[in-house]
Amino acid sequence: GADGVHLTETSIQAREVKNSFPDLIVGVSTHSIEGARRAETQGADFITFSPIYETPSKANYGPPQGLDLLRQATQTVRLPVLALGGITLHRVPECLEQGAFGVAVISGIWDSTHIKQQSSEYTQNFGGNLL
Repeated sequence: GADGVHLTETSIQAREVKNSFPDLIVGVSTHSIEGARRAETQGADFITFSPIYETPSKANYGPPQGLDLLRQATQTVRLPVLALGGITLHRVPECLEQGAFGVAVISGIWDSTHIKQQSSEYTQNFGGNLL
């Protein structure tokens, strides 16, 4: 079975999922500091905070949050915060420097012509730890 689920900011609350499935890890997508606080209050185990950089996959969520707001999010909630949106290998260190627990990557891997190799390069940035 699944180890967890990832919810949108506007879907059911993390607490509702945890009430029915207490062992599931529940993540929530957030796109503002207020959204990050709300996700924590509603019982999320971790959040993604996005978009950090400009990216086509997150264009509907407004302008990039940037590194300053990422840092603010990591200092505001006591949850693991994953940076998402426009993440490339070269941007991973600066996201981690802001206090991010890690990064979530879409186009940085899927747009590669060598997906397996590209995935391995991201893994090496974390010492082999992936969520």
